[in-house]
Amino acid sequence: MRRYSIFAVAREALRYQSGWERAWRAPEPKKRYDVIVVGAGGHGLATAYYLGKVHGIKNVAIIEKGWLGGGNSGRNTTIIRSNYLQDASAAIFEKALQLYEGLSRDLNYNVMFSPRGLLMLAQSEHEVRGYKRTVYANALQDIKTEWISRERVKELVPIINLDGPRYPVLGALYQERGGTARHDAVNWGYARACDAMGMDIIQQCEVTGIRTENGEVRGVDTTKGAIDCGKLAVVVAGHSGVLANMAGFRLPVESCPLQAWVSEPIKPVIDVVVMANLVHCYISQSDKGELVLGGGIDHPNNYTQRGSWYTLEETTRALVETYPIISRLKMLRQWGGIMDITGDHSPIISKTPVRNMFMDCGWGTGGFKAIPGSGWAMAELVARGEPGPLAAPFGLDRFREGRFIDESVAAGVAH
Repeated sequence: MRRYSIFAVAREALRYQSGWERAWRAPEPKKRYDVIVVGAGGHGLATAYYLGKVHGIKNVAIIEKGWLGGGNSGRNTTIIRSNYLQDASAAIFEKALQLYEGLSRDLNYNVMFSPRGLLMLAQSEHEVRGYKRTVYANALQDIKTEWISRERVKELVPIINLDGPRYPVLGALYQERGGTARHDAVNWGYARACDAMGMDIIQQCEVTGIRTENGEVRGVDTTKGAIDCGKLAVVVAGHSGVLANMAGFRLPVESCPLQAWVSEPIKPVIDVVVMANLVHCYISQSDKGELVLGGGIDHPNNYTQRGSWYTLEETTRALVETYPIISRLKMLRQWGGIMDITGDHSPIISKTPVRNMFMDCGWGTGGFKAIPGSGWAMAELVARGEPGPLAAPFGLDRFREGRFIDESVAAGVAH
């Protein structure tokens, strides 16, 4: 793999961009791999990358039924933060944020990480108490956050209406290190690095069955034929339950769409990320000038990559009240991703009833921000066969034992 640099850009400019090589190959699957990772989204690619980089396992296939990054990691609002209340959640999201901070250099690929700062608005007295509690918890977790006044909120977000009739702003939980990254660039950077280690990224390859023998995984059947493996890592977000069923067990997850939309591009009006958990809406501005807007999950459970008009309408109503200037904007496009939600709204990174088969799922609305941390923890689990300190709290056995990590109750919103 040729390294990207300012000198490479200058050289290719002189020869009319004719010397760039493909970022990753399009190989045919081999008969057998040490590890098969199902799912070529951010979490799956990060798992494969850290398997190679940290654990030296490079005979790996990443298989994807569609195209690389075409699922949830290409259908989100790119928010990154680590200001969680529960210790287990804070640890894995802080690991993810630390990795994001150096990811462009690590991958030799600009993932456009932008630590512009993130605010979580308090719009009720209950939220004020809850966010102040989170500040104290974050201090114990060695994560820097702070409580800021409504006047400081107005300084950071000039377009905000602090005195909305339904949702007045009383202050905010602020994490200066929070921000965004470019979702496509994260996927592409990991994919390029995996390919450079000799891993095979196989697109348009749907898993149709999981083969087991004496309770141990042996391989997968796909639309491109049977592939054997020593270990199987399933990282497919909203379709996790489908693949678990293929292997003969059930997961405590349900799948729902989560939608977002962007406005027409305008001049810069907001340079931080703002979340409002009372109504579950969030806003940031992309580098192209679009306002990136998102809301809560859609019910009932389904697998459609779109959202309901009800959620779109209710979220937009709250956004317009809080940021009146956006009432004059046209919506450019809207989309939805299929997310999987557990009973306690925290992820699963776990061994399964099938030996040498591992699951990483249940990230709910917080999947993008967790990508590097999730991949790091999952790679450690797959390589060693036992969870490390990041993954240990998120095992499947917690549902049987009642050890819930209920971040939704703690924060008032599921991630």
